[in-house]
Amino acid sequence: MRMNGAQMLCQSLVNEGVEVVFGYPGGAILPLYDVLPQYPQLRHILVRHEQGAAHAADGYARATGKTGICFATSGPGACNLVTGIANAHLDSSPVIAITAQVARHFIGKDAFQEIDITGITIPITKHNYLLTRAEDIAHVLKEAFHIATTGRPGPVLIDIPRDVFTDEAAFAYPARVNLPGYCPTVRGHPLQIKKAARLINEAKRPAIIAGRGVIISQAYQELKELAEKAQVPVITTLLGISCFPENHILSFNMLGMHGMVYANLAVDAADLIIAIGMRFDDRATARVSGFAPHAQIIHIDIDPAEIGKNLKVSVPIVGDIKNVLRSLNKQIESRTHIDWIQQIEQWRHEHPSTAIRE
Repeated sequence: MRMNGAQMLCQSLVNEGVEVVFGYPGGAILPLYDVLPQYPQLRHILVRHEQGAAHAADGYARATGKTGICFATSGPGACNLVTGIANAHLDSSPVIAITAQVARHFIGKDAFQEIDITGITIPITKHNYLLTRAEDIAHVLKEAFHIATTGRPGPVLIDIPRDVFTDEAAFAYPARVNLPGYCPTVRGHPLQIKKAARLINEAKRPAIIAGRGVIISQAYQELKELAEKAQVPVITTLLGISCFPENHILSFNMLGMHGMVYANLAVDAADLIIAIGMRFDDRATARVSGFAPHAQIIHIDIDPAEIGKNLKVSVPIVGDIKNVLRSLNKQIESRTHIDWIQQIEQWRHEHPSTAIRE
């Protein structure tokens, strides 16, 4: 079947199960908006500013677990997406930003509303594309969804020149994608997991710091099993809130600059930190040299770039949180840390929060 580039894009989104897109029209992207009414499966949310489209796509991805989609026109429209794309990148949200570009023969000539949006967004996307052929649209969309949602989720940008939207070509949406250079590690190294289990079994004052990676991996039950089996107090990062029941006896809320005093005291006194799906952000650690000074650190994360980036760790484990915790839970022993838990409860009594458990 032959379609123009704009139709190929819309049909590709439909094929991926997309139901909602956020955008703001402009001159270069009008060919896409011209065909959008032909696809009632795609509900378009008209925002008042492109930045709102990027943030809405990010929020939609977090709330639904689906990939958020946003549209913007060339130049200032594309630039207005940058803050939202950066936020999705830092917070690991699967977002695909589709921007229009000036016609191909104008690229590189400082044409009206031309901007190198792919160059601008290299540091804040997992990958980005400048499409120059309509026949590549379906394949690139398939790749973009795969990249955005696998490994550590994140944003992908696709920049499409205006005349590519109107070019015609045969449409065939691929059933699968083959990216041999992109193979995220999902199962942790067995020897590292074994070493982590030994440290947990030997620890006297262990503490878990759980981040958004637990939520992304949907490893709620695995985290709960680890905490209960080894009787380890659970502290969360800001984005890790909701990954562990707040009313659980082992829950000690959030650490860091905006966290609970007793959570920070627990980290400071711990002899083992089990960091799960978090990146040791400066708002959580403050001065890195003084963070958890008595503790060995186990760091579990899907993104190898995060391990060792901010803090030296004793046991790095790269892999999907759910998979790693399932393997780890088989090797840890049932423990009790009565004195340690009571000590943190005492700190909670001495430094209460009026906003929690009242």
